[in-house]
Amino acid sequence: MTLLESLKLSMGSNIIDFSLPATDGNTYSLSNFSDNKVLVIIFMCNHCPYVKAIINRLIKLQSDYSEKGVQIIGINANESKNYPEDSFDSMKKIVEEAGINFIYLHDESQEIAKAYQAQCTPDIYVFNQNRKLIYHGRLDDNWKESNNVQKQDLREALDATLSGQPITDVQHPSMGCSIKWK
Repeated sequence: MTLLESLKLSMGSNIIDFSLPATDGNTYSLSNFSDNKVLVIIFMCNHCPYVKAIINRLIKLQSDYSEKGVQIIGINANESKNYPEDSFDSMKKIVEEAGINFIYLHDESQEIAKAYQAQCTPDIYVFNQNRKLIYHGRLDDNWKESNNVQKQDLREALDATLSGQPITDVQHPSMGCSIKWK
């Protein structure tokens, strides 16, 4: 397991469109989310211990913010030949078993992950209503144990955005397993 951090990207960058199949049997692109105020795109996978440690927090986050116009979109770009736990069929099982309540997309070609310059799982991006990048960083300050979280970075970014306040310039990178490239 190679531990990586997300890259530092320019705030204000435009969102990158996609057309990817989801575990629910549909194919999604940005046009499906035109009514959402904020999009949270998370490059993730099934087998990464960093993702496994925060999946329940992501589910809670979607539950807490869905009525406020926030949509989480998980994207799995890992190759599955060497990592069969990350196959599309396994993604469907994880959604069912974990009770994932957000869209989970499969980027089999890895083109979308490359376009976003995604590095690790999880790699978290937040886009405002104008679909400009406003946050690219960690979920919170303790990936291992939700009981020991002192600073909820992603929640703070969402709250600031939804209330029209600026987001702090101090954005700590996300960290996790490297994306498994073909």
